[in-house]
Amino acid sequence: MAEIAAETTDTAEKKPASLKTVVAASSAGTAFEWYDFFVFGSLTQVISKTFFSGLPEAAGYIAALALFGAGFLFRPLGALVFGRIGDKAGRKGAFLVTVALMGGATFAIGLLPTYAQVGLLAPALLVLMRIVQGFALGGEYGGAAIYVAEHAPPGGRGRATSWVQTSAALGLFGALMVILATRLILGKFFGPDAFDAWGWRVPFLFSAGLLAISIWMRLKLSESPAFTKMKAEGTSSKAPFAEAFGQWPNLKIVLLALIAIMSAQGAVWYTAFFYTQTFMERFLKVPPETINLLMLSATAASAIGYVAFGWMSDRFGRKPVMLFGMTLMLVAYFPGFHLLSQTLNPALAEAEVRTPVVVIADPADCSLQFDPVGKAAFVSSCDIAKSSLANAGVSYRTEAGPAGAPAVVRMGEASVPSTSAAGLPADAGKAAKAAVETRIKAALVEAGYPPKADPERMNLLGAFGVLLVFVIAATALYGPIAACLVELFPTRIRYTAMSLPYHIGTGWIGGFVPFTAFAIVAATGNIYSGLWYPFAFTAISVLTCFFLLPETKGRSLDN
Repeated sequence: MAEIAAETTDTAEKKPASLKTVVAASSAGTAFEWYDFFVFGSLTQVISKTFFSGLPEAAGYIAALALFGAGFLFRPLGALVFGRIGDKAGRKGAFLVTVALMGGATFAIGLLPTYAQVGLLAPALLVLMRIVQGFALGGEYGGAAIYVAEHAPPGGRGRATSWVQTSAALGLFGALMVILATRLILGKFFGPDAFDAWGWRVPFLFSAGLLAISIWMRLKLSESPAFTKMKAEGTSSKAPFAEAFGQWPNLKIVLLALIAIMSAQGAVWYTAFFYTQTFMERFLKVPPETINLLMLSATAASAIGYVAFGWMSDRFGRKPVMLFGMTLMLVAYFPGFHLLSQTLNPALAEAEVRTPVVVIADPADCSLQFDPVGKAAFVSSCDIAKSSLANAGVSYRTEAGPAGAPAVVRMGEASVPSTSAAGLPADAGKAAKAAVETRIKAALVEAGYPPKADPERMNLLGAFGVLLVFVIAATALYGPIAACLVELFPTRIRYTAMSLPYHIGTGWIGGFVPFTAFAIVAATGNIYSGLWYPFAFTAISVLTCFFLLPETKGRSLDN
């Protein structure tokens, strides 16, 4: 005990320097892991061509998107496994293993053979590496946030842990920058096709250097004071799962954290930083380079926001700051996305008001316009009309038409009849669909619907202003979350209990925002209707947070 006391005293004497080292090592390691995770998401198009070339182009792209989602699916499992390790064996060891797993899997993706080289073995290996990535990230965040919070002084936990939150922005920014630099350099010296052919491997292989730095930094760390004290007193949990999820007082906190905080966090953050990209590219037809510029600017601004709102939560409390963020986003969802349309593609916004599109069809002739596996055959006249409008990224509403009559697309005074391809040979069916789509696109242009956004009419400053509102909301909510979650849970089960709701919220609710929102748009025909998915989760969190979430600022972690 004397040795432990001496070690504790020594740690306390070096606390200021130790905290800086702890924050730097934890945040840098987490940023590297986010980098690894986001590189894959940013290279979906290349991944689909390289590993799913045996599928049709659309189906291959969907398979790559589904594989990106697989990483989110396995995050809660990683949270459980590494949470148990962290609560029984220590925080340091758990998140040292997670960063090694993530970096190793990412580096391995850069070495994988392609579909053209080994066939189905290539996507099988890629699936395995992606699962490892999600599994590792599931254990990383909880360890880093807890480790920093357990080192920080009670009055500075929000500011200290906000650097862990900033790591997501740094990881995304780093991934985009490395990919952009690689494209430019290889394009200059090896030609425009070099990146898609083999240069895509460079950002993955680059992670080896980041991994080495992260492991070196984390090896310098010692165990957290709270865990060391708990082990010395013999009060650590023998069965973290049973204690965290089998005892109602603790399970109640887990459910409260999920519903009052993490549901909104997942919905808000992934809408602000991911679904906005889908919306701008798919519906507003904004050029990719313009989207990259806007998102890089928004991501850079967010790095400041996390720290600022983390600091504010130390002054004013976690609850009011987080409640401000989720409420702001709740108010901004629909007006914000309408403003994005008006600033980035004003011609589209004007056409929607001036000449709304209506599909008049027999309801029995229409099916759901969403095909996540690329296997559905939309051959009825209604399906062909709606799929043509969906491909054009145009909102429409549906009116019931005469039974058995072919569908008609009406735009103001103009009407375009659709055609059924049912029963036609494959080539004839494709030709019939193409003919209808060509007529509809021509009529849309005639009605004032632009085929793509006009750079001359874009108000980039206004669009950035909208994104900045989203960033303020996301960072106000996310900045204090680490400190709040750490303070909510007892030390004995902290790693296990807080990691699960975090990764269900971010991984399952947030990670599937783009997928689910797009599905809703495809089903309804309204490009803004997908926002109801994040809106619903955010609204639930606002009410639950306001009425049920306790203030945690200043709580002792020695419990």
